[in-house]
Amino acid sequence: MSSLTACGRILMSLAIFWSVSAQARSLGTSSNDSSVANTTATTVTVIGELDAPINMTSDEILGPTPYKHFVAHNKTMTCTADEHARPFNNQIRGVNLGGWMVLEPWITPSLFYQFLSGRENSTAFDTYSFCKVLGAKEANRQLRNHWDRWVTEEIIEELAKSGAVNSLRLPVGDYMYQPYGPYVGCFDGALEYIDSLLDWAYSNGLTVLFDIHTMKDSQNGFDNSGQGLDFQWTSALSAEYVDQISFQHWPIRDAKWMGHFDQEKAEYSYINRENIQHSLDVIQKIVDLYSGHPAVLGLEPVNEPWQYTPIEELKRFYWEGYLIVKRQAPYWKYIMHDSFRFDPNIWGGFMDGCPERALDTHIYQAWRDPDSRIGFYTNACKEKSILATMERAFGPIIVGEWSLATDNCAMWLNGFNDNLPGFPRLPCKYTPCGESYLGTGQPGVPLDPTKPLQGPYGTGISGPIYGLCPTSRDWVKESNGNPLTGRDWVRAPPNAPKHLDDTDNVMRNIALKKLDAFAGIGHGFYFWNFRTDLYDPQWSYMAALDRGWIPRGSLRSNTGIDSACEREQEKDYFCILKKNQLESAVKDAVGYILHVENRTKTEDAKMLNLTGPAFLQAADEAITDYFDKYRKTGATCDFGGIAQLVERGRNVTNEDVVYYTDDEYRYKPDDSIPTSIIICGACGIALLSSLCGFILAMRRNPRFNERVRSYGLFNPVTKSQSSMIRSSLNLPILAEYDEIPTQKHAERDGNMF
Repeated sequence: MSSLTACGRILMSLAIFWSVSAQARSLGTSSNDSSVANTTATTVTVIGELDAPINMTSDEILGPTPYKHFVAHNKTMTCTADEHARPFNNQIRGVNLGGWMVLEPWITPSLFYQFLSGRENSTAFDTYSFCKVLGAKEANRQLRNHWDRWVTEEIIEELAKSGAVNSLRLPVGDYMYQPYGPYVGCFDGALEYIDSLLDWAYSNGLTVLFDIHTMKDSQNGFDNSGQGLDFQWTSALSAEYVDQISFQHWPIRDAKWMGHFDQEKAEYSYINRENIQHSLDVIQKIVDLYSGHPAVLGLEPVNEPWQYTPIEELKRFYWEGYLIVKRQAPYWKYIMHDSFRFDPNIWGGFMDGCPERALDTHIYQAWRDPDSRIGFYTNACKEKSILATMERAFGPIIVGEWSLATDNCAMWLNGFNDNLPGFPRLPCKYTPCGESYLGTGQPGVPLDPTKPLQGPYGTGISGPIYGLCPTSRDWVKESNGNPLTGRDWVRAPPNAPKHLDDTDNVMRNIALKKLDAFAGIGHGFYFWNFRTDLYDPQWSYMAALDRGWIPRGSLRSNTGIDSACEREQEKDYFCILKKNQLESAVKDAVGYILHVENRTKTEDAKMLNLTGPAFLQAADEAITDYFDKYRKTGATCDFGGIAQLVERGRNVTNEDVVYYTDDEYRYKPDDSIPTSIIICGACGIALLSSLCGFILAMRRNPRFNERVRSYGLFNPVTKSQSSMIRSSLNLPILAEYDEIPTQKHAERDGNMF
């Protein structure tokens, strides 16, 4: 090795040592503080003898980094020595507080009615343009009125009292903590409302998950990212046909948070490090503000990064955000969205061994093609096996968003005055838009019922028409009595007649099947949304509770959930102890089970005195029994990461099948013949027998034949010119027809047969 190269190696080591030391100083740590770790893997490039770059990280030079309850490995983005300080043993059952701090026109259209009939420079489509078009002062005035009314202490109390909610997922904007662009001044005072919410939640026994819903320059191009990208006004292109304001968004959607996206190659040409650092700074700010609040469950660093996000860059962002959280909030849960790629090959093994991390996936049926109720039921139940597969490959799974919607009809669901090409797939129901939650002082409220669909016009159609707003379709009963083959849902009107409306039954069944699929398999779920401005129970948890679609209470007493998917599923799951687990961690799990079941002073507690294979066998049985007993009441197959789900084959017999009931489908599952059919059949047989007897008497009894011909009532038959009728009834030829005495004369003469 040349002296120049040797000198370069020494300088490289000194540079790394200086860089890491500087990071430690910037974090306020000392050299002997082993509970706090640096969060960035420093990379230094050195040109060696062959002028080839040598990339080495601080993890490679200094080794693993100890945290309070685990050891982090920056190079592999994994953890070891997890002490299982806070096992994820109880399911999350919550709702999203959407539309409060991140505006979405479809959730709170009352805020956006003022932009109907707007032009290019006076129309808002999302949070970014809302602040830009109105200006910071006016936008903030309207937002404060909105914040006061959309989420209130009374609503939080009502959710808690329902017994069906233990957590709240709170979408927040990055701009609330690091303002930029039109957001500066627009969201003044927002953090005071967040402080109030945390206190309300804590007072009512609820936890709060911070969900950073927006990223600078948009992580997915949706309006729910704060700023819909890309967007193009097309008014000039259609001016020769009609004088109207128009735009397009969906065909050219973009997302620039991670960098520049090449739409021809469908990949990123460069990575925007400044935006990523901005997002990490936001995480740091949230941790600084709320790490000490007892209501905070944890943090989700980004909501729904689109499927083209570079996966390795996203994983590195997740890792660095995780270390920021764990440095100051060691007990927070850290929940990462799957980037619309719920694939064990992508996420399996990622951050393996790291405590309090989970994967978030969003499960909706609203964007599926139209289908029968059976199709939606089957689709809901099959999620159970998909979730179980990912639980085994990755670990804890959260369904962070789901709803009961089976169509795309909710007004502005796909954007203000817009829709996805080809949506909605079926005609939507229109109902009165109703009163606004904002009161009459809000611009644009109430809607003018004399106006038709107003611009600006997007790719598709969705908007108020003469005071009516589109909303979810009704479900109708199948007239043929068989939900497996019935096709009435195809041609049914969107607004079902009252006597055929089966919406309550279908929605209740979908809710139970989804709860069956999510409960006892994953680690929890959050319904989207807690409420909606327009009445749409398919998207409103509170309205669905009122309709009886979602059961109130802790779900432990609702046996309908336990068996909801028995018809659709072929396999069940049980919980077992993973191999090669630390005996101390397993004993913690067994101790937890004994404590929950109040068995710490019983004979069962003696299993804690066992060691080796005997203890592991007893612990495995205890874990399996506990999960089977409490899975439907919120228990998870976790126990600090030492347990896993395993499929258990099950043959479905006729006794196992829960047949669809007559109340829902207008038919009985047995083969009994309806009484109306029996009566009609009997009447038909009686009429046929009478007709045969009449014909036989006419042919064989001359006196009866003559008597019938004497009645004027039978003239249409007895004087018929049809040879078939005359022959069948043995009537004489008309030319030889003798006048028969009338009935009156015959009775007088006593000539009765």
